[in-house]
Amino acid sequence: MESDALFSLGGPAAAPSAPAGPGGVDGFGAVGQDSPLPVRMRPASIDELVGQDHLLAPGAPLRQLVGGGAPMSVILWGPPGSGKTTIAHLVAGATDRRFVAMSALNAGVKDVRAVIDTARRQRRAGGPQTVLFIDEVHRFSKTQQDSLLAAVEDRTVTLLAATTENPYFSVISPLLSRCVLLTLQPLDDTAVRGLLRRAVADERGLAGALTLETEAEDHLVRLAGGDVRKALTALEAAAASATALGTGRIDLATAEQAVDVAAVRYDRDGDAHYDVTSAFIKSMRGSDVDAALHWLARMLVAGEDARFIARRLVIFASEDVGMADPTALGVATAAAHAVEYVGLPEAQLNLAQAVIHLATAPKSNSATSAIGAAVADVRAGRGGPVPRGLRDAHYAGARGLGHGTGYRYPHDDQRGVVTQQYAPDDLVGTDYYRPSGHGAERSVAARLPLLRRIVRGLPAPASRPEGPAPVAVNGRHPSGTGHAGGADEGGADAVEEGQQ
Repeated sequence: MESDALFSLGGPAAAPSAPAGPGGVDGFGAVGQDSPLPVRMRPASIDELVGQDHLLAPGAPLRQLVGGGAPMSVILWGPPGSGKTTIAHLVAGATDRRFVAMSALNAGVKDVRAVIDTARRQRRAGGPQTVLFIDEVHRFSKTQQDSLLAAVEDRTVTLLAATTENPYFSVISPLLSRCVLLTLQPLDDTAVRGLLRRAVADERGLAGALTLETEAEDHLVRLAGGDVRKALTALEAAAASATALGTGRIDLATAEQAVDVAAVRYDRDGDAHYDVTSAFIKSMRGSDVDAALHWLARMLVAGEDARFIARRLVIFASEDVGMADPTALGVATAAAHAVEYVGLPEAQLNLAQAVIHLATAPKSNSATSAIGAAVADVRAGRGGPVPRGLRDAHYAGARGLGHGTGYRYPHDDQRGVVTQQYAPDDLVGTDYYRPSGHGAERSVAARLPLLRRIVRGLPAPASRPEGPAPVAVNGRHPSGTGHAGGADEGGADAVEEGQQ
């Protein structure tokens, strides 16, 4: 069974046939010369852990846990390859407590209870305390998580759990409240690069037998996407290829051949990153769905953070599609959630669906223009006091100050709209929102003039040219009939003026 970190876990850990002494570790496989490179290169001490500096301050919970200080149950939350299970291994090797590891993929309530029962017996006999590590804890059902509560509560076991899912959704609240939550960050390119160089030189790794060329190193860093396990696995494959070819160096061609992924000319921190991102956005804005999918694929293959892509889609949905297709924001937001919930590679399907929807949707930047104009006025000092009728009138004395006086409740009107001042005095009559005639916004553009006329108390036009029937207001026809064809134009104007 493959773990998401730097070494593999064994099967479910039941009670050992012979009691494990201090430092005993059940559930972790032994490290040998033939172990995978990521396993051999796992940190031997907490000082070798990289990329999680925010958790390594003196006295921090992680240092206390590894150092065998005050026992506390901890949940480690982070993306694959960020070092969750590596931290568990450091805890196992650095404390005098009995350590048991299991994976939620193949363990059940029976396995958990067996560990707890053994831990309770050893504790009563004066033996070492038990640290129970559960990988992929989010895969445990509510019942399985419930089985841990009492043992964690009375410290029969110190729980160390790892998850790639948001624990606020995937871990039950009673268990979460009994643990300290530590959030691990994905490793940046500098950290991954440093670990690759360490693996090339270290006796546990390639022991300096091969050199890693800069272009090949760049390729492996891009390929990793913040997952050091992926980077080290690719390095090991490239080293095997170089050795088979009888060369003492790993060049770009060897690295590409070993991992079967072409090096994409794309630097997440350089010009190419911004150029590709710009091309991606502009292709969707220009409704070229095929080009947009190409740039999406370019970013994914290059190892771009899927969360970055998802954020751009959510922004684009309002910035460039907006009211022309109000469902676009929901689609983009759902894709962003899918990235967090599902992860790559499967989440590329969700991203592709969102890109197709956004690229083929009608476009409108009216929301962008509207908020831009409103912000500009605020920054220019335009505005004023909140009109008295709109002020909060729910506290004692508010009425005496005139708050809420004269406020008209729109739902009391059969149209759901009344004449009333909502804007500050110096912004009355200012139009920020200018709808386009595209897609779903076409109906908004037809309804908005009528809404503004009623709200602002403006007189109806003297006459109307021949044209379509009056537009419904908030789902109600101006005549009060509730549909678009229930009154002629004159009747609608009369009703409007009579209701004002």
